[in-house]
Amino acid sequence: MAERIEVETVPDALVGQRIDRIVALLADVARSRAANLIAEGKVTIDGIAVDKPSQNVSAGSSLTIDVDRVAARLAPEPSIEVPTVYVDRDVIVVDKPAGLVVHPGSGVGHGTMVHGLLARFPELVAVGPADRPGIVHRLDRGTSGLLMVARNERARSALSDQLERRTVERRYCALVLGHLDAEAGVIDAPLGRSPRSATRRAIVADGRPARTHYEVIDRFGGTGSGATPPLTLLSCRLETGRTHQIRAHLSAIGHSVAGDDAYDGAIDGDLVAGLARPFLHAEVLGFDHPTTGDRLRFTSELPADLRAALDRVG
Repeated sequence: MAERIEVETVPDALVGQRIDRIVALLADVARSRAANLIAEGKVTIDGIAVDKPSQNVSAGSSLTIDVDRVAARLAPEPSIEVPTVYVDRDVIVVDKPAGLVVHPGSGVGHGTMVHGLLARFPELVAVGPADRPGIVHRLDRGTSGLLMVARNERARSALSDQLERRTVERRYCALVLGHLDAEAGVIDAPLGRSPRSATRRAIVADGRPARTHYEVIDRFGGTGSGATPPLTLLSCRLETGRTHQIRAHLSAIGHSVAGDDAYDGAIDGDLVAGLARPFLHAEVLGFDHPTTGDRLRFTSELPADLRAALDRVG
């Protein structure tokens, strides 16, 4: 399946960067795949085909990338351990640890969750796109928790349809900076690529619709000299599932996820000592089984690093 990516004006953050790196970021492919696209004449700058991966991009340039999403089959990697909480002939529910990338892309060519799953479930190789077999939704590298994987094409279609119809329950636990004024609310704002950074998402007028529901679970700190800075523990429910949705939405309302350096969530002191990632965990996943129609619902406890951070603030 061919896909065309068009960038009318290259973001300032990418000006002066190598074109192969930019292609890898924008097309969500490995750097080696980006180099191949350039060699095949599928990348143009201002309408002229790029001939060198090392070419730098100038300010004001336009960019077009034609990507063939049919990729080479991935090799299984038995050394990659992927924790599962449910398996049947149609569905796998994974409890993904933080730090594990879901599938290849953006310079990551091996060592992903998909590589590990292929070693245990080789039939996944025939399900969906070759570069992300079985995948119907994703979690960011630094986010832990639950996600579903389809073991056959019929299940993949049914689960994808549920995501499209917004009937999949996805709840996240997030610790954020500051104290929210309301006990609950909805952030309803379209998300797209940030004009300042190709790797971030931001609220933009022509972005895709995105809705995040939140509810306050607890509040910490914020009184007295030397006290814990104000922090709030939230339960967030996704109505849509855009890239970085919770992180970008919460940052946009001034309450970035604690520990999320990419979205201004870094905090000082010992509160997040040893926490090398955003405090964000996919704790609840619910969906209709693609064959039986039964409603399935799974929960995942906070992993040790997030529990320890919460103990420090609580």
